[in-house]
Amino acid sequence: MITAIVHIKAEVDRIPEVAQTIADLDRVSEVYSITGDHDLVAMVRVPRYEEIAEVIPGRINKVAGVIATETHLAFRTYSKHDLDAAFSIGFAEAD
Repeated sequence: MITAIVHIKAEVDRIPEVAQTIADLDRVSEVYSITGDHDLVAMVRVPRYEEIAEVIPGRINKVAGVIATETHLAFRTYSKHDLDAAFSIGFAEAD
């Protein structure tokens, strides 16, 4: 599985709608609102490299309110726990 991390700049007044629209796209597993130079980050997982072009420029970039994207490809996933910790903001999960 190929994982792409997509940083997204969006129209400020449309961030929640843009995030939800992107989250609903096939092959997008998560969307996070973030601080910094970008507004959102989306995790895209595809079985074949060629599908990245279908998902990112083919779908994400065409969502109304998306201004720009910057895509990074992951080389390796170390563990699910490491990924959860990397995106955690310190809240304990409810039982």
